[in-house]
This record gives sequence, C-alpha cells and structure tokens, in this order.
Amino acid sequence: MYKHLPFPRPLLLALPLLLTGCATVSSAMPDVSWSGLNPMNWFGSSLEVSDKGVGDVTAATPMTEEAIKAALDNDYTLRSGMGTNNGQVVAFYQALDDGKEVLTVSGPAHGTVERIDVTGTDIAAGDVKIGTPFSDLYSKAFGACQKGQGDDEQGVECTAPDSRHLSYVFTGTSNAPAGLMPADDTLKNWKVSKIIWRAQAR
Repeated sequence: MYKHLPFPRPLLLALPLLLTGCATVSSAMPDVSWSGLNPMNWFGSSLEVSDKGVGDVTAATPMTEEAIKAALDNDYTLRSGMGTNNGQVVAFYQALDDGKEVLTVSGPAHGTVERIDVTGTDIAAGDVKIGTPFSDLYSKAFGACQKGQGDDEQGVECTAPDSRHLSYVFTGTSNAPAGLMPADDTLKNWKVSKIIWRAQAR
C-alpha cells in the first residue's frame, strides 16, 4: 500500500505567497498594444505619387525649403540649387535619404512647385515604381512615348496611361542609332528609372 505523503509545511506556506506575488506582478504589467507589435507599424508610410503631386508636395507648395521640408514630413535632408530653363531662373531641392537622392522638386525661384522627379525605389505611383518593366504598362511606344530630353536623353519618356500629369522614363540597352527610338521589342525589357510629375497637364 502506498501512503499519501503530505507536502512539507514550509512548501505549503510558500505556495500562497508565490501565487500572491504572481498576481501582484501581473496587475503591475502595463497594457500591451497589440497593434504596436504589428511590423507594418514600425516604419513610416512611403510617399505616394498621384495626379496632385508627391505626398503633400503639390502645385500649391511654395518653392521654399521650409515649405517643401514640411510637406515631406521633415523625413528628408534637402539640398538646394539654382539653374535656368528657357531663360527662366529655376530653383530645385533634392530630397536625400541617408545621403541618397530620392526625388528632386523644381519650379520658379519665387513661385510654386512645377515638377517633381522621383528616383527613390520606395516611392510609387500606384503599382508603378522604379524597376517596373515597360511591358507591364505598354505594348508599343507609338502614341505614348518619345525620346527623353536633357538629363533623360538616354531614355524614353512615356505618358502614364491613366494620368496627364505623370510620365515614366524607361532606360535599358539598345542597338538603335543615337537619337532614334528603340524598337518595341527592345523597349519591352526596359525598366522605369524615373517617375515625373508635372503641375501642368500634358
């Protein structure tokens, strides 16, 4: 026959204290915000390109460092410069993220924003972002694309299918003579290297 062996008295006395201690610790724990544990909430939301502009930078934004920085939620370091375009003095601000340029805002020195060039990979226009293939958006260049100009002369600029304010610059390799549009079969493998927003509809 097995005898029932009682708990030693010191252990019996310790059990209520342990249970009481656990209750005390539990009640002292702060409330946990489960939404705060969601990895999607650990980072700020990325900028979006739309017909109105990029994020809160629009055609109504003054061409001043303070206004542009505020419209970008003070998330970027700005680098300023001046230039000319068709005899007009133009100011520009480059937004830098960890020293890397992600977009350039330009317009009249004493006016409002006229153009934004996006080169950052985290900034998208809907489903279109840097690296999107030509073939995802177009079947042919005719009617939508032309040779790039200025800094984009090595690429092809195409008007966005669903917007008169947006265009995409595609770059890639081509055997076409300088100054000529590459064939559609070549363009299908080119990818978006820049997203351009213009205040004036095209």
